Amino acid sequence: MAELVRRATDAEPRAVARLISLVENDSPVLREVAAALAPYGGHAQVVGLTGSPGVGKSTSTNALVTALRAGGKRVGVLAVDPSSPFSGGALLGDRVRMQDHATDPDVFIRSMASRGQLGGLSAAVPQALRVLDAARCDVVLVETVGVGQAEVEIASLADTTLLVLAPGFGDGIQAAKAGIIEIADVFVVNKADRDGADQVARDLRYMQSLGGRHSDAGAWRPPIVKTVAAPVRVSRTSWPPSTSTGPGWRSTVSSAGAGRLAPRPRSRPSRWAR
Repeated sequence: MAELVRRATDAEPRAVARLISLVENDSPVLREVAAALAPYGGHAQVVGLTGSPGVGKSTSTNALVTALRAGGKRVGVLAVDPSSPFSGGALLGDRVRMQDHATDPDVFIRSMASRGQLGGLSAAVPQALRVLDAARCDVVLVETVGVGQAEVEIASLADTTLLVLAPGFGDGIQAAKAGIIEIADVFVVNKADRDGADQVARDLRYMQSLGGRHSDAGAWRPPIVKTVAAPVRVSRTSWPPSTSTGPGWRSTVSSAGAGRLAPRPRSRPSRWAR
């Protein structure tokens, strides 16, 4: 086990993958692994991406990886897909949209099944994060399953949470409701080339005017960023889009919170993060 941990801390992909498999399978040696990894952790920043199904989380994650790699960051990705309530199986399809980075030695992408866990994550995610932290990742992106209003566990795990929305997600009343809207550090209105994107942004600004944890003096006020996440076929050199045509992901990463990844008070600790 010591040799496997040594190889993982040297960022060897196979060793990292094997350790995460031990975590997912709840191996009897998991406690030993956690103790061995502890001295190597503590420097990776965690960015969560969450939102409803179909809003473009995976494509946005792919774009963020591109921007972070352009800045010289080593990136890990944990993409959680839902498990079937009938068969227990899962189509681990999120990584299909991240093929641009499949051969990059400084990007590690792992798809994980939720295995019936509620909250938008898998029970194995916190320990998998510790593995990627020890494997010298500067930033770890955690993409949740498509979530609803009350699935907010990512807020207890991430330093910065991006809530991805798209036109048609609801009206101003929907935006004012408690729950997932409250956990965002950055609002990302994706598919902004479609009708209704401006209305979504207006509804979010209205929601912010009502008060809440971001209205305190000196508190971080989540920016509202409109984006058009490009399909996977777009070439690496054309991403991120020029800021002259709208807020690009590079400016989002650097100025809207995910670039400096300033830690903020997380929501109440979940049973996974303890």
